[in-house]
Amino acid sequence: MVWLDVLGWAGSALLIYSLMQARVLRFRLLNLVACVILMIFNAVLGIWPMVAMNVALAGINLWFIRKLASERHSDVAFEALEVGPLDEYLRHTLRVHADDIERFQPGFVWDGAAPGHTAYVVQRGDETVGVVLVRDAGDGVAQVVLDYVTPRFRDFSPGEFVYRRSGLFRDRGFRRVVTPAGMVAPYYDRLGMRREGESYVLDIG
Repeated sequence: MVWLDVLGWAGSALLIYSLMQARVLRFRLLNLVACVILMIFNAVLGIWPMVAMNVALAGINLWFIRKLASERHSDVAFEALEVGPLDEYLRHTLRVHADDIERFQPGFVWDGAAPGHTAYVVQRGDETVGVVLVRDAGDGVAQVVLDYVTPRFRDFSPGEFVYRRSGLFRDRGFRRVVTPAGMVAPYYDRLGMRREGESYVLDIG
């Protein structure tokens, strides 16, 4: 049966494609779909050991998807740690992800020695989720120089935590946050920020 061959090849191709994903949640979702397709394929052929294996893998994926989804909007899943603007681990992170940073924020330059600059490393447990670099623009305005999330965590909502829940800006006396201009594929409208020119603005009450 041609349709069965197509189903088997599609499931196998999707399974391989899922293993190439850097994003954790996307990997789990694609892998789950592949397992369901291969479960049906093997059930039609009566290959029950393979059906059982894919049922087990689908169950594992569902467990992880539920766990990951429950942490997306959690107040305790992430933590913003202030580090020195010339901190070596910060510099290492910026070097490692330099090409990816340039892709989303062309022309990015960080002068950690300049006055009024602060740096934060966003963590999930012992894993680095991203980096937020800020310049005090005066009059209670925080100018974000860099807002970067590593590929692994882009299906989560670290930005929601940083801007809405962490208190990172409010605790330091800022009343207004301005995002970097010229970012590629900005997500700030989903956080309720308003657009002003090439940047987004958040007023902190």
